[in-house]
Amino acid sequence: MILIADSGSTKTKWALIQPGGVASFIKTDGINPFFRNVEDISVELKGALLPQINGEVSAVKFYGAGIINSSKGARIKILLQDLFPYANIETRSDLLAAARATCGNQQGIACILGTGSNSCQYDGEKITEHVSPLGFILGDEGSGAVMGRILLGDYLKKGMPEGLRNKFSTSYGLTRTDILESVYRKERPNLFLAGFTKFIYKNIQVEYCSQLVHQSFDSFISRNLLNYTGYKSLPVHFTGSVAYYFQDILRKALTKHSLNCGIILQEPMEGLIRYHSGNNAGY
Repeated sequence: MILIADSGSTKTKWALIQPGGVASFIKTDGINPFFRNVEDISVELKGALLPQINGEVSAVKFYGAGIINSSKGARIKILLQDLFPYANIETRSDLLAAARATCGNQQGIACILGTGSNSCQYDGEKITEHVSPLGFILGDEGSGAVMGRILLGDYLKKGMPEGLRNKFSTSYGLTRTDILESVYRKERPNLFLAGFTKFIYKNIQVEYCSQLVHQSFDSFISRNLLNYTGYKSLPVHFTGSVAYYFQDILRKALTKHSLNCGIILQEPMEGLIRYHSGNNAGY
């Protein structure tokens, strides 16, 4: 059996693959080495993951948001090797997950548009070019965090239509102090900011909201995608909730720049199952 993990900071989705197809899906808390120590993760997985697996796991394919270098990957690999001593363990980034899930074994440009944003050019086996996302302060164009940041800034500076501003105030009841403390003093402000994409989505018929999303995608394309050598010829694929729910606007933004829109997935697991169940089974 092959065990695939798609892990973020808040949750991890596991898929147990048998020769005949998917045996089961399992959910645990997020496994991000930036926010949790190995001991804590080990205790949780022994209690929440192992009891749900019947049979021997031959390979574990772990993709995580915190696997940004070999050191972070090694920490998770050691942990998983302890849990599955006879399995071949692979720990890779969420960006490679997006590439494998959408491109498979073909060339393409793979992007993540969720709480944050990221992208790469992929040759069918490995990432060959990468434009650093830089986080929601310096970059992360097109992400939920940046859209939320713009929305809140316009709300506080009265830069949004009065009717929408009143609706926002009624919906959330946040004071200026509440917002500033959540952004500048509390932990993980990116998640706080990204939470407001739900408000944007519910009010997408308002021109202010549709323009905010379009301009965010336009910025993502201009500052990231147009820097790849293959942007004119390669398909551009996406994973992530922001790309999925705002895909109509995303497609229009790509067309504006004459880019070839490929697959748009809400999350990469569907594509990862296909990738690891095909010619790459056991790889």
